[in-house]
Amino acid sequence: MSGPKPTRDYLDIAARMLLMPVLLGQAVHVRTRYVELPEPIGARSGTVGSGPPLRLLVIGDSSALGIGVTTQADALLGQLTERLQAHATVTYDLVAKTGAKTADVLGWIDELPGPKYDVIVTALGVNDVTKGVSLRRWLQQQASLIDQLSSRFDSPKIIISGLPPIGQFPLLPHPLRWVLGRQAARFDRHLHALAAARSDCVALQFNMGLNAANMSEDGFHPGPTVYARWADEVAQIVRTSPDLLDVAKGAP
Repeated sequence: MSGPKPTRDYLDIAARMLLMPVLLGQAVHVRTRYVELPEPIGARSGTVGSGPPLRLLVIGDSSALGIGVTTQADALLGQLTERLQAHATVTYDLVAKTGAKTADVLGWIDELPGPKYDVIVTALGVNDVTKGVSLRRWLQQQASLIDQLSSRFDSPKIIISGLPPIGQFPLLPHPLRWVLGRQAARFDRHLHALAAARSDCVALQFNMGLNAANMSEDGFHPGPTVYARWADEVAQIVRTSPDLLDVAKGAP
């Protein structure tokens, strides 16, 4: 990352500095009223479907894990494999942990279960934003993660989930919500630029509004309809990639 920072970045930094006492107080308050939800039940490895073989890995933070729903069937993994099982024999693994940052996932790569994957879906960034990781460091870690996944698993298709609009999370009060939302949007812009410069990955654009009706009860994690939209977007990429599945482009 080089060149001068955009004016809006400088303005955001100045705003954060001015608001810091308020932000710190709000962060403490949020922690005291946060409701910790249980991990969804269900298999995190297995095989479903019929057709050409497709090896799938979902890896990342609590959203990859499916926090916010009660079963894996309603989480990203279950909804994604349900959409793919009519087109492929999907062998899948889920490796995720609540609170995981990109740096944490870099430490997992040597221990991942599969000898090879055709598709890897990553879900990372929210914890990097909320825990104050710098944009420069995060981009370096994301680039390293893509490189290592590509090398370790024989050049899979890497689908990078874009950051959700943290500025719409019901749990967060303003101005904390505004500040974290602006930072997440900045991370997301640079993430898409990183993916666009590479042939081995694609970044999803999160294009769904969030509110109390479609988020989970904790006001921080997706509900079933958000996971469904996410799964739709990933499945569309997989189904329309001729190098992955022997199906007609644009098949439902």
